[in-house]
Amino acid sequence: MINEVVLVESQALRQSLTERTEALDRVKALSLLPDGMHVTTAMVAAYFEVAETVINNLLSRHRGELESNGLRVIRGAELQKFKELTLSSYPRSYPQPRSSMALWPRRTVLNVAMLLRDSEVARRVRTYLLDVEHTSRTHPVVDTPRRDSEAESLDARITRLSEESFTRLLGTAVVPILNALIETSCEQQRELISLRENVQQIERRLVRHDIQLRRLQRAQEQRPLAGVMAAIDTMNWREFEQHIAGLLRRDDCTGVEVHGGSGDRGADITGYTADGRRLVVQCKNFAPYRSVWSGEMQKFVGTKTLHRADVAVYMATCPFSREALDIAMQVGVTAVHRGLLEAWSAGAKLQVLK
Repeated sequence: MINEVVLVESQALRQSLTERTEALDRVKALSLLPDGMHVTTAMVAAYFEVAETVINNLLSRHRGELESNGLRVIRGAELQKFKELTLSSYPRSYPQPRSSMALWPRRTVLNVAMLLRDSEVARRVRTYLLDVEHTSRTHPVVDTPRRDSEAESLDARITRLSEESFTRLLGTAVVPILNALIETSCEQQRELISLRENVQQIERRLVRHDIQLRRLQRAQEQRPLAGVMAAIDTMNWREFEQHIAGLLRRDDCTGVEVHGGSGDRGADITGYTADGRRLVVQCKNFAPYRSVWSGEMQKFVGTKTLHRADVAVYMATCPFSREALDIAMQVGVTAVHRGLLEAWSAGAKLQVLK
């Protein structure tokens, strides 16, 4: 089994595991911003139970790796728009950014877990990752075509070596020794550099084996779902509309009717808010990687006018494109994206219904 030290030291191994973001929620719930995709630096620090300065120092040391996994720092007009479209709808208070703001997607938060040494939460995430990887290696690896006999021989040797001894040899002995020899040797420098390249090639092949195993596991394994959004993601469109109708009734809306299907004139749900305003709702149960585009938002703008609605709400289990959010802001449509939907389903109040 790959040990924790090698995972912390090897960027190649970390990169092979960055898609396993479910490890974060297995250890501890990760709260997201209302866009459903990002967290702030302060939220990363809170998740790992460390000071914010620890995360900032880690960002300084590993900025390139973190940015390759999705970290973005926004400034100026982009920051202002993010504050208006996303942070303004945050159900809790948040620290006001000054001149810039780091946005961390789940993939980058997992990257932090594999780098952060002095955090018990990070250690537990690494333990989960390594346990899953060890389990996945009990499945057979599907053979892939080899380019030549030398490649076949190399892959065969990798397969025979134990994972623990091999990675320890690469991460803590072979490469450091070669680096030291290259720095001090003159006559054999070319041969040593060639040898180091061969070792690094072996490491890359090991990573590819890991990726193969992970893909095979995904095809064979059904992971249990947990959490509010996981439950919503299992709903079909009718169940999702009924779920939204139930939340509206919970928040004291009256005359709530579900019209989903043909003939609804673009309105999936209609009703009245607690203070008597006419309400129209569009529900889209999309995959989380999809987005609501501007054309879909424009259609709903016509629905709002047709129903003479005072309050128009577009519910979606995915993010909205920037153009769709711009249209919604211009015409007074409330866009409830994945993150805000999760908070509302968990008990928070929608500002537009208050």
